[in-house]
Amino acid sequence: MPETRYAPARGRRTPRTAVRAATAVAVVLAVAAGGSYAAGIGPFDRGADAPDPAATAQARAFLADWAAGRLPSAAGRTTRPEPAERVLRSFTAGLDIGRPRLTAARTEGVREADDGAVTVPFTARMPIEGLGTWTYTSAVPVREQPDGTWKVDWKLSVVHPRLSGTEKFRLDREEAPARDVTDRDGTSLPEGEYPSLTPVLARLRGGAGAEPRGAVRLVDRATGQVERTEVTFGGEATPTPSGPVRTTLDAQWQSAAEKALGEAGGKNAALVALRIDDGEILALANSPATGFNRAASGTYAPGSTWKIVTSAALLLKGAVAPDDTVDCPKYLTVGKEFHNVETSEHRGATFREDFTESCNTAFISLRDKLGDKELGEVARTYFGVGQEWHIGIPSYDGSVPVPADETEKAASMIGQGRIQANPLIMASVTATAVSGTFRQPSLTPGNEDTTTTTPLPRDVVAHLRDMLRATVTDGTADVLSGLPGEIGAKTGTAEVSEEQDNNGWLVAHRGNVAVACVVEGGVTGGGSAGPVLRSLLSAVPTDPS
Repeated sequence: MPETRYAPARGRRTPRTAVRAATAVAVVLAVAAGGSYAAGIGPFDRGADAPDPAATAQARAFLADWAAGRLPSAAGRTTRPEPAERVLRSFTAGLDIGRPRLTAARTEGVREADDGAVTVPFTARMPIEGLGTWTYTSAVPVREQPDGTWKVDWKLSVVHPRLSGTEKFRLDREEAPARDVTDRDGTSLPEGEYPSLTPVLARLRGGAGAEPRGAVRLVDRATGQVERTEVTFGGEATPTPSGPVRTTLDAQWQSAAEKALGEAGGKNAALVALRIDDGEILALANSPATGFNRAASGTYAPGSTWKIVTSAALLLKGAVAPDDTVDCPKYLTVGKEFHNVETSEHRGATFREDFTESCNTAFISLRDKLGDKELGEVARTYFGVGQEWHIGIPSYDGSVPVPADETEKAASMIGQGRIQANPLIMASVTATAVSGTFRQPSLTPGNEDTTTTTPLPRDVVAHLRDMLRATVTDGTADVLSGLPGEIGAKTGTAEVSEEQDNNGWLVAHRGNVAVACVVEGGVTGGGSAGPVLRSLLSAVPTDPS
């Protein structure tokens, strides 16, 4: 970016001392004449002693370029561009500083020295990655050049008043000693053996919830000796807990989950398995293994797996019963055309059959049975969705916004629109549906629980269990039929965009375990997530104690 130049108003400026002398004479004359404006000193005159606006503009432009990361441009506004750019770059990179916030002082804070140099004070707020913000004050000196332009008079102290040729700054981070992490039975979970857990274990080994600590120190450039501490982060040091970090994970389930995701065909996928009676997470797996934690922090439309919540809302209200006839046509238009997977239809179907065959049009036809806020209220009140969960690691806990119009309300009935969930949420939804009681999921024991929910009535739970079981024996989740145990399940297909394949979902329960899986671009739930959960449930035929 070319340097911004500010041309003088009329050739070379009159020296400031000459201006002051002339002004002094004018003031005397004005006073002697009884003039009330004191030689033009008023609201439309910056006054003889006010700094040249071109000088302050150059200082502010320098700070704006620096803050925006335009370091070559910032350096180009100085008297020594090469060292200026080098220092600005090394200062931010060496101290892990993100995007600075540099605020110049107001006009009244700007000062001009007798030699004509203008000083513009500024406040620097430097965000240091993972620690906090370092705030300090400094000043930009600007000097007029022979050609009439203004430039920042480059000195190390421009960056910070204590930065000099003999002192520099150093960032010291205090890393918590690594701790062993174990499963629920005390079995060690070594790094590398469970690839999906790599980011999770790294966080837990550093101390679950431990506050990062560090400091910026001024040190001697030659010896490295600390001369002073500029700022500290993380408060007072606390004793590091001794012993391993125990989790609720089960090594057998986790190993099976890692292997099962191989059935996703290389697509991005995630799954969660948790205990129904207490919410403890037995397995949490992601593909790719070391990437984003889709299982607990992903944000997906849950598709037809959400029909568990929609059914609960309708049953709670007595708006429908499992044996009621709710027609399932190929298409239904509510602002836009909705259809079933592969445009199937089931004329004269019961509500139970609509659930087991995952009929979108039937569920959408019941939208007027629920108020606009009702689906979200049921999700929050009975299933804990949208409340704040404390599972032991960061998690996304779901969102069910009030629909903006009838089209969005129709979409929300089938888990589309703006409803957001992930495998952790949908495993919990399944556990709540078949037990009647929401239990906050947990990856580590003893987490705070601030949720408040109401148990589902027994008859609603009985109907949901019956419909989930029928989906395996007579419906779209038959991929799980033939496995040991009385398994109930619900498939889901969630639209993403016209350019992308649908995401595939499957949730299931067996004994005391609820599981959920999503496969991005899986097209259908039974065809993509189905083989994943079949592999998982086949590999671990019994529940953990």
